[in-house]
Amino acid sequence: MTGSPATVTTALVLDLAGTFAFALNGAFTGIRVARLDIVGVVTLGMITALGGGILRDVLLGALPPATFSDWRYLVVATAGGLVAFAAAGQLERLALPITVFDALGLSLFAVTGATTALVHGAGTGQAVLLGTITAAGGGTIRDVLVRRVPSVLSSELYAIPAMLGAAVVVLAARAGVGGLVWTLVGAAVALVVRLVGVGFRLNAPRPPGSGPVGRATEG
Repeated sequence: MTGSPATVTTALVLDLAGTFAFALNGAFTGIRVARLDIVGVVTLGMITALGGGILRDVLLGALPPATFSDWRYLVVATAGGLVAFAAAGQLERLALPITVFDALGLSLFAVTGATTALVHGAGTGQAVLLGTITAAGGGTIRDVLVRRVPSVLSSELYAIPAMLGAAVVVLAARAGVGGLVWTLVGAAVALVVRLVGVGFRLNAPRPPGSGPVGRATEG
């Protein structure tokens, strides 16, 4: 990653925080939905945490992806999976934290993905799109692996919060006022919209007459 030291440091810290949050979420999903063993739990956590960033870096041509050039990503993702596995006995009490971790990972990855895209010279629309891909990519792979309809296609305002958070960061940067404050504002916007969507079961518009989106059995 290139750019000013402050930009690089901020993006890295938020990226690692998002990595840990998504690793927890992916691992908890492996325990709750697919009842995986420790290898499966940690692997699903790592895929959830790292998948979106890998997709972003490949699309940007930033090779090798940060996951494979910076050991901290793999360590943080592994740690998140192990923490989730250790807490599996409290899983029934962790339904709310699982949702919050998912929303937190989504919001952090949306802004770091957009920031990384801008650093690599992406245009306005492309940066917003790459922020959204970073946020939703790992969760999409997670859901496919556990045979669920991906959250980005069906869940309460999933892609929309990511796009809004990324857009805040990108527009602030284009206006010349980008920085840590607007990065945190973008993350907060994505987090709040996502949690409101979950809390009130809000969804993006669907075709008239269409029924609820089905999901594979979680047992």
